[in-house]
Amino acid sequence: MLEVSQNNELPAIPGKRYFTIGEVSALCEVKPHVLRYWEQEFPQLKPVKRRGNRRYYQRQDVIIIRQIRALLYDQGFTISGASKRLQGEEAKQDVTQYKLLIKQMVVELEDVLRVLKA
Repeated sequence: MLEVSQNNELPAIPGKRYFTIGEVSALCEVKPHVLRYWEQEFPQLKPVKRRGNRRYYQRQDVIIIRQIRALLYDQGFTISGASKRLQGEEAKQDVTQYKLLIKQMVVELEDVLRVLKA
């Protein structure tokens, strides 16, 4: 069972290109069966499928999943409402997405700084 983080912060997204469903589940604190369900409900979510129908999510997918999670769990949207929100004009101005992107950029810049100091 996944633990909900103490300060309501999700873990940083590592600097990888592809993530398995298990990794995404842990990064977004959402169970794998929920991720598979969300793929059916949100057209923006399209992980790459490879051998044996295994899913591989990219960084953008993880960001979208975190945005969906925030809309459903934190802001109280229904699946339908969250889907409309992501598809509509409001999605372009959605503060949640920008906050996630900025957080991720900070983490990546800190990683670069660590490498440069070493």
